[in-house]
Amino acid sequence: MTDTTTKAPAAAGRGPVPLPAAVARLLIAVGAVGTIASTFLSWTWTPDFPGDLTFYGYPAGLQILALVGGALTLLFGLTLWNVKGLRWLNPANATSPVLLTALSAFAVCWFTGIAIAVDLGGLVNLDPGGFVAMAASALPVVGALALPHPAPGTGVRGYLTKPQQPRPGKLSPLAERGIITAGTAIALVAFTYGIGIDNDASETFIGFLLLLVFAAWGLMHTGLVDRFATISAQHKAFASTLAFVAAVVFPFTQSDDHNANVGVNILIFATVALGLNIVVGLTGLLDLGYVAFLGVGAYAAALVSGSEYSRFSGVHFPFWAAALTGMAASLVFGVLIGAPTLRLRGDYLAIVTLGFGEIFRITVNNLDGDSGPNITRGPNGITQIPDLNIFGFNLGEAHDIGGFTLGRFANYLFLMLIVTAIVVLVFTRASDSRIGRSWIAIREDETAATAMGINGFRVKLVAFALGASLAGLAGTVMAHVNYSVNPQPYQFAGAAPPNSAFLLAAVVLGGMGTVSGPLLGASVLYLVPEKLQFLQNYELFAFGIALILLMRFRPEGIIANRRRQLEFHETGQLDVPAQATLSDDPAVTKAGA
Repeated sequence: MTDTTTKAPAAAGRGPVPLPAAVARLLIAVGAVGTIASTFLSWTWTPDFPGDLTFYGYPAGLQILALVGGALTLLFGLTLWNVKGLRWLNPANATSPVLLTALSAFAVCWFTGIAIAVDLGGLVNLDPGGFVAMAASALPVVGALALPHPAPGTGVRGYLTKPQQPRPGKLSPLAERGIITAGTAIALVAFTYGIGIDNDASETFIGFLLLLVFAAWGLMHTGLVDRFATISAQHKAFASTLAFVAAVVFPFTQSDDHNANVGVNILIFATVALGLNIVVGLTGLLDLGYVAFLGVGAYAAALVSGSEYSRFSGVHFPFWAAALTGMAASLVFGVLIGAPTLRLRGDYLAIVTLGFGEIFRITVNNLDGDSGPNITRGPNGITQIPDLNIFGFNLGEAHDIGGFTLGRFANYLFLMLIVTAIVVLVFTRASDSRIGRSWIAIREDETAATAMGINGFRVKLVAFALGASLAGLAGTVMAHVNYSVNPQPYQFAGAAPPNSAFLLAAVVLGGMGTVSGPLLGASVLYLVPEKLQFLQNYELFAFGIALILLMRFRPEGIIANRRRQLEFHETGQLDVPAQATLSDDPAVTKAGA
């Protein structure tokens, strides 16, 4: 008897595929094309919805995000058809990247449809393009779920389990640098788009987050993120330089100086988080009052920077002297607090540092001339701090450079880029040094490290003092950016950053012990409340939910330190053998040597 079963094109390494799988792939392609086409239609008849989705042939707002999601779905869907030239996007020919990218478009389209109905009063406000987008974006999800199950018997977990990737081929150094350049450019475009979303367009920013989360999740399942991280590590100097150049280019892409202000604040908090990362991430000391060191640096700089409300109003140090004053004051406080307390461990140390943070805030609140000496002006703070003037360049004035007008906050952004580069250099050099390896040894097992001859108290005191001085450096810039300092922000938890809970969450969320982790964590934790104004009354609740989810699904943080990844996962769950993974950690390699 002749077999008349229709066969679909063979996927790489799978042989003939039954018809249902071919239909599933067709659903993915048709749904992705339909999603892309729907973005050129009107989704609602009224321009009252953020982004004005009433135009035909001109995607805007959430339609642009749906277009990107649909394009990613189509691109990864085509990898299942073994399209020549796309195999590198999905080397394992896995289902999960296709499902996750399909979910990115699905989440954006369905969120938009529901948001239009809720904001404008019913589904009647949806134009045909909105219904087409919702229907078309559902097809790739159905198609991905209809494909052969990647791990039969595991349920949903099988679809969301990261597949084992084949060993990547060797690329030329030029090609690897090209990949780093492309990845950096994509990151710059994504960040620029996200920060440029209007604060009143919360719906657009939520759609941006949905697309970003699912698309990044899908890229991680393809192995591209790990491959990019490996290549960047091999060309560390080139990748760091390119990231710095991208940050320099950012102000030239913004027409609103407010966005540059957001960028400045992100860099300030990221710099402070990097200092805290020395204490928490490398040394393993739980510091719950770290924001006080930021306040010490800010107040010290404010007192000597020429403010007429300063107790020393006749003193006006240049910036370099004010920065050194802020760093020195924070370092002294770090030593004074650390010397008697660092013999404590665990929860006891956390309680002492929490107490120090509260004592600092209460003290500067009472130094108002009534409850104590008139030094900080109490709740009123020190105001009218003059803008910085560095080598005749007034950072408070707008400047025209190459046809672009850079406002006040753009000038301070460039200054903070230099400060951040210095802090990153200090962090990396310290972590790779002998004392950095001592910090890691103390974090892993203080008793064993002490038995091996490491002076635990001295090593921890150096970490505490260095972290405090870096926070003080950031505080000197923050005082000038904000024109004033007051006691309100310097508390453990508050309605807005900076606060110790925010800084600690940035380190844990981004990835303890890494350089880029706190930078990413601070960016996310500052940008989300800034764009989602309705979360202001629920910020701590949202932080709690985010940290619970993170601890459940990725306890090592978004950007994982390889050593911590081994601590939280079994060897079989990693993409590389344990021995190879250990060799990627410079601290382990040097310790083994």
